Amino acid sequence: MTQDANTQVAVIGAGFMGTGIAQVCIRAGMPCVLIDTDDTCLDRARKDTEAWLGKGHNSGKQKPCLPQMLSLLETRNSLDIPADASWVIESVFEDETLKKTLLAAVEKQVGPDTAIATNTSSIPVGALAAALERPDRFVGLHFFGPVPRMGLVEVVKGGDTSEKTFAAAMAFSKALGKTPVGVRKDIPGFVMNRIFAAAFKECQDLAAEGVASVEDIDAGMRLGYGWRIGPFQIADNAGLDTVARINRSMKAMDQSCLYSRADLVEKLVEKGCLGRKSGRGFYTY
Repeated sequence: MTQDANTQVAVIGAGFMGTGIAQVCIRAGMPCVLIDTDDTCLDRARKDTEAWLGKGHNSGKQKPCLPQMLSLLETRNSLDIPADASWVIESVFEDETLKKTLLAAVEKQVGPDTAIATNTSSIPVGALAAALERPDRFVGLHFFGPVPRMGLVEVVKGGDTSEKTFAAAMAFSKALGKTPVGVRKDIPGFVMNRIFAAAFKECQDLAAEGVASVEDIDAGMRLGYGWRIGPFQIADNAGLDTVARINRSMKAMDQSCLYSRADLVEKLVEKGCLGRKSGRGFYTY
């Protein structure tokens, strides 16, 4: 469970989140294998990574050597995990059955010293750990999207996660340039998503009832409460399809009290409006 520049990482799932996790790994100098069965997703992930690196990591503070950074990223279209992987991070759709099946297959491939993490944003780590023979080395690493821009990682300790694994996950997050927040009680949605969901529920209800516009609610939260961006902008940046999947997952775990009945997010997703990444969500980009 090393977490220095020589740490070999495997990320499973080349979607929006998985690609972002791979990007911050190579930015930290860690070789990363990005795995997905869909070659189209892998091609898009590599192109997105090239574009991201070409923009100087979106910060202007770092001028990357494009060939050197890209050489740290390898893509594979089958579950072929490097033998020397220190970390394997699962980042597939928010589906408990899918995640359990995948995690069980991962465990069969990796050595005894490899740490396994899930990027789930809502499913309790303990529920997923039920698929593993050694849940002591399993931990939640909940990244926030867009991963290269967002500084936070929730490190979630399941009931069987060892203190050694938890400490290693905190250190690994820091090595990626992130600020880890430790979550020691394993509950649906963890900490940040529950807080945001409660606030966003009221925001959606107010907008749906015509009390205030999306734009005015966002402005109010920015100027009145010091949020850097408003809640509707946050949802657009995260991807409304991602938000919708979290909503459905949480509702399935009897957490409906945190969510709006207006279903504004679901209605936009049905129209193909996924937020910033599709060019339209609560805002047009």
